[in-house]
Amino acid sequence: MITLPSKHSFFLLGPRQTGKSTLLKAAFKPESTLYYDLLRSEECRRFGAEPSLFREEVLARGKKITHVVVDEIQRALELLNEVHSLIESDKQLHFCLSGSSARKLKRVHVNLLAGRAWAYQLFPLTHQELGDQFLLEKALNLGTLPSVYLSETPTEAKKTLKAYVETYLKEEIEQEAMIRNLGGFLRFLPIAGEENGKIINYSNISREIGVSYNTVKEYFKILEDTLIGFMLWPYAKSSRKRLIKHPKFYFFDTGVQRAITGKVNLDLQKKTLDFGWAFEHFIVAEIKRLSVYLERDYKFSFYHSSHLAEVDLMV
Repeated sequence: MITLPSKHSFFLLGPRQTGKSTLLKAAFKPESTLYYDLLRSEECRRFGAEPSLFREEVLARGKKITHVVVDEIQRALELLNEVHSLIESDKQLHFCLSGSSARKLKRVHVNLLAGRAWAYQLFPLTHQELGDQFLLEKALNLGTLPSVYLSETPTEAKKTLKAYVETYLKEEIEQEAMIRNLGGFLRFLPIAGEENGKIINYSNISREIGVSYNTVKEYFKILEDTLIGFMLWPYAKSSRKRLIKHPKFYFFDTGVQRAITGKVNLDLQKKTLDFGWAFEHFIVAEIKRLSVYLERDYKFSFYHSSHLAEVDLMV
């Protein structure tokens, strides 16, 4: 549902395996594009040791090259200074920068490109993108990451989800290099999965995993900044009152959340509490995705009164 600009530089942010690389390769022709994949260790090390090489290679490009794609830009943030300089000096050259960690981009003040690079987000597949292939129960059980949902068999899909959690999620967090107690975070992750869609009780979680209240808050912030999930804040008439209340946290994909909790092999049964939680999770995430794609400036919240009256999502 994203239409990428051909005449403007941009960031494309989204969790791994949502299809950023596939989208970029489909949008820009190889003959007019210089492509760098920073998931390749040798490429990442080369520019990390000497960022000026990037500038030299871009300046030495052929005349037909109009776009430079840098996949997973957060792995070599030093390149952003070179990108900034090249955008300023060559108005005919456009940069396409993908990333899976908004946290790292924030840390280097990526606003130096403000006004020069637009920002787009990519999510798992929506029901609109899947069209006739969309099946609600499949989406609730397995989520809609392309590599998972489009797998040939449910067994293959479940193995992909397990691998996603076991390798990518834990590696991504380790690469953040911001966690002193990795063991505490790994104990936190399945508990965060169980608390998905519920009002967060930081104190209870901190006692359960043996870390401080503020550490638990930081763990949730890391999940949010690495695009693994998002906060839904309670409704309040003023922003000040809203921020002193406890939010809910939702993972970005129903299948990933179920894999984190170790339940991906247990198919959801209709008319059960777990089915209801999964349905709420999917609807909230889906509306958020469509809102971003349609460029609506909606604000989302939930309502929970002292008398237990509840509205899951308010727009």
